[in-house]
Amino acid sequence: MYHMRKSRVLRQMRAGKVATCVKLNLSDPRAAEIAAMCGFDCVWIDLEHVPNSMACVEGAVRAAKNYDTDVLTRVSKGCYSDICRPLEADSSGVMVPHLMSLEEAKKIVYFTKFHPVGRRPIDGGNADGKYCLVNALDYMREANEERFTVVQIEDPEPLGELEEICALPGLDMIFFGPADFSQGIGSPDGSSPEIDRVRRLVAATARKHGKFAGTVGSAANFDSLVEMGYTFINVSSDVGALTRVFSENAKSVSGRDIAKL
Repeated sequence: MYHMRKSRVLRQMRAGKVATCVKLNLSDPRAAEIAAMCGFDCVWIDLEHVPNSMACVEGAVRAAKNYDTDVLTRVSKGCYSDICRPLEADSSGVMVPHLMSLEEAKKIVYFTKFHPVGRRPIDGGNADGKYCLVNALDYMREANEERFTVVQIEDPEPLGELEEICALPGLDMIFFGPADFSQGIGSPDGSSPEIDRVRRLVAATARKHGKFAGTVGSAANFDSLVEMGYTFINVSSDVGALTRVFSENAKSVSGRDIAKL
């Protein structure tokens, strides 16, 4: 009997551990493979800001699964198919950006969870259902248990309904996005103490209602985020790492005078 692949991220967090993630802007699946080989629990593929395609998601999933690493796909906000397709490509999670209301959160659950939680359209003939090899009822049950739905709190508008959003059955993770939130409150330089207050509030409210809390961070503030209650932390990106290393190396060798060697 065939079953769906279990989520490494959920396994880590359910065991009381912190799941680590790296964001990938580049479409080459070798970037996902390298990240997985290096030990990250999850790679984050972005369809919101980056001109990636579903083929990119599929390639990243295939590369990452070789090392038991999850893929989290941040979707573009569109129709229900835009949310469902990454799951059917066997992305372990989908993340919807800029959640604005409880009503929107209910619709997201409706389209990402099967009965009895939601009404996600069922196929089963794609990578997540092992191309019809997973029994249909097992597929629905295992998808609800082993795939995670994430919403991003990155605007001030949904804060008035934060308690109700975090209490909503079917949402697995509440993810705080500090960069866009800082814009939303008129502090794009990130200096407002409101950013840290809400960062702490999101983690505390998520945990209060039995949900996981996720955010972006770095090695420098990793421990403080864990102390706040975050158990899913994105700590790096492919383009950030490349530009940093390329810049350092270019500066170290640029402008050399052959006569002085």
